[in-house]
Amino acid sequence: MRRYLPLLCLLLAQLCSPASAQSRSQLGPLCTTETTPADQMISACTKIIALKVFSGGQLGTIYFWRAVGWNKTGDYARVIADTTEALRLQPAQAIYNLRGSAYYDKGEYEIAIADFNDALKSGPPSGTIFHNRGNAYRGSGDFAKAIADYGEAIRLTPKSALSWQNRGISKQATGDLDGALTDINEAIRLDPGLASPLINRSVIWRAKGNFDRAITDASEAVRLAQNPPANIMTPPGSVIISAHVHRALAYEVKGEFDAAKADYAAALKPTASDAGSKANQATAKVRLSLLSEPPAPPPQRAEPAAAPSSPVPAAAAAGQRMALVIGNGAYAHVQALPNPPRDARAIAKSLRDIGFTVVEGTDLDRAAMQAKTRDFLRDAARAQVAVVFYAGHGVQIDGRNYLVPTDIAFASGSNVTSAMVDMDQILAGLDDQVRTNILILDACRNNPFAPPEGAGAAASRSLSGSGLAAPSSLGTGATSGAGTLIAFATAPGKVALDGDGENSPFSAALSRHIGTPGLEVQQMLTRVRAEVVAGTRNRQVPWSNSSLLGEVYLAAK
Repeated sequence: MRRYLPLLCLLLAQLCSPASAQSRSQLGPLCTTETTPADQMISACTKIIALKVFSGGQLGTIYFWRAVGWNKTGDYARVIADTTEALRLQPAQAIYNLRGSAYYDKGEYEIAIADFNDALKSGPPSGTIFHNRGNAYRGSGDFAKAIADYGEAIRLTPKSALSWQNRGISKQATGDLDGALTDINEAIRLDPGLASPLINRSVIWRAKGNFDRAITDASEAVRLAQNPPANIMTPPGSVIISAHVHRALAYEVKGEFDAAKADYAAALKPTASDAGSKANQATAKVRLSLLSEPPAPPPQRAEPAAAPSSPVPAAAAAGQRMALVIGNGAYAHVQALPNPPRDARAIAKSLRDIGFTVVEGTDLDRAAMQAKTRDFLRDAARAQVAVVFYAGHGVQIDGRNYLVPTDIAFASGSNVTSAMVDMDQILAGLDDQVRTNILILDACRNNPFAPPEGAGAAASRSLSGSGLAAPSSLGTGATSGAGTLIAFATAPGKVALDGDGENSPFSAALSRHIGTPGLEVQQMLTRVRAEVVAGTRNRQVPWSNSSLLGEVYLAAK
């Protein structure tokens, strides 16, 4: 969230020449008034450009204002195009700021930081630009720099509620809940009409286990978001989407599932174009689906238990640590793998030994795999730490990762993605600022269409299509709190060996180290990596991608 108004007036003077009097009197106010509706602003600026009256800095100013109009609609590609043209005609601080903000809203944080750096060099110190650069640092996961920039913004503009709020968000991301609460309370005091600080305070209350207060704050945020202040430029629908999603998460943990479903459905109604809103809506879609369908029926017994009255199991207590462990090897139509079921059983035992509640399955067809995944995601709503382990075939198609059930059958003309389990949907279902997510994938990351590395290669977990890759959304969505780590059994573009022993090289090493008391998770993965590299003679190098914000211990110190 940003305040542009202090910078906009710097450009207005460029439209005040006598040569522009006629066009300005007719179209100028519509083009250059921030409160003009977006369609009218864009239309007026476009007509002024078509007059070909202006050149140089004056024309650049018109392009800037049309970019402001595009920004209101959430069309960030056009914002970038118009601000780039404006900068070519005459660089200015406000233009760099607007283009950087558009890159930020697209999730391109490093480019945004570069634009904000240029903005700070192009004019006097500005609390607005320090705030915006803080946003970009926060988006890229550099919370220390974000906190420093918000602090400078507060020094320059001490009554900026948004800078207090976002510094609080950054403190919360580093685990400083009390410091976060102090900053966000100050934001609410300075501007009680803003919805976003209430949303963030709702997250803090939920992290502290106070779900009633979380719902109260989110409900007030929903009310305020219906009529946002005119001087705050935010991506369309972003605040109302966030308010509904966070209230729904609190309702779900409390077991008020009908209220949660209503909020998730409401979050899906607005059109979203920014990265954060898209991530929130992806979460809302998955969790609404989970609450709308009953869990798989329990195994039949001599005297069947009564069907549960709630669509969500109550087994997981708030703060619990949950794990989903799946190993698929008995493939009917593609290369079978002997080790994944044994890998899954070994990892499941290791996780249970250190206190995880485990949802486990081996040799699952698509229906069974979907059922296990959905049961896990329902329970994970209450979990503080969630671990997903998968061993078996994996594939990436059109930038999305898929886990492969045992009944997969590749046929020409078939919709193969619908026969697999979408890993991105699992990530969306887990996305929450108060949960740490650890995903561990013992599957290939190579492209099997490429020539083989050599004859006589050992059996691997490779299938048609590109191998698994880190999702592009890692670290850029709603999970800006606890964070997510994805560990792969092998490096990008390489195979994961199934192994000649009872377990794959990766799973064997993981099962030996995952339960080590007091071993931080990234240090644990470093030990696993060293063991796999040594055991495979450098043929396999485990890899990981992380947006974790602090140290995570799976086994108690």
